[in-house]
Amino acid sequence: MQAHYAFIGGGNMGRALIGGLVAAGQPASTITVADSEAGARAACGERFGVTTTADNLAAVRNADVVVLAVKPQQLGAVARALAAAVPSDALVVSIAAGITLEHLAAWLGEQRAVVRAMPNTPALIGRGASALIANTHTDDAQRARAAALLDAVGASVWLDDETQMDAVTALSGSGPAYYFLFIELMEAAAVELGLPAALARDLALATARGATELAQQSDQTPAELRRQVTSPGGTTERALASFADDDLAGIVRRALTAARDRSVELAAQVSS
Repeated sequence: MQAHYAFIGGGNMGRALIGGLVAAGQPASTITVADSEAGARAACGERFGVTTTADNLAAVRNADVVVLAVKPQQLGAVARALAAAVPSDALVVSIAAGITLEHLAAWLGEQRAVVRAMPNTPALIGRGASALIANTHTDDAQRARAAALLDAVGASVWLDDETQMDAVTALSGSGPAYYFLFIELMEAAAVELGLPAALARDLALATARGATELAQQSDQTPAELRRQVTSPGGTTERALASFADDDLAGIVRRALTAARDRSVELAAQVSS
């Protein structure tokens, strides 16, 4: 028997997960999307053929899995309003950044099966990276269901300790922006060196894609792959030396630490 899914929120990440489920064979008839915005409801209904509603309570009434895909600052009010309506044996999956299992338990009930997930934006094209953590009320079947949901839009990993989620947020949650920035900077530098803007973009994107795929497919570490392309006295060595002189390693470490610290701060600011 197919599980029934209720999505509270039909924005970009919610739509990515819905699309992944449908592509993986989940019948659209078993998915309901609740969103207060008519445009979001229309986009989900037209694209995926799922049931849509403006009524959160109606959406969750018969759900086996409830996916909370609303903004973190809205989630407390939404979750409290849903607490009595969500079936007692349903799994709740939250993808809101900074919202802890403790927050969710306070809002939804202490005995609720809850999984907290941190996906990232490449999920929009099925290439996401997600980390998950479950509370003690989540059984093996529910954990498998949560993993299947996130695996439908990329790859997922389970964490052993919820405190690791802050580092995950800094690495993979925010990470796509770092890569976009580096591509942007490489493009701009290449244009300054005389390349046409369109050519600089094409080469920067192709290089980023090729390097990532090579790293994924190789048995060697990124450090080893880097050494292989760095000929003594060559152009790559000169560029890497410039990075080292400007303390690129320190820049990256400080940036991820700042993102991690902000994740901790955001969680602390959420009122139970």
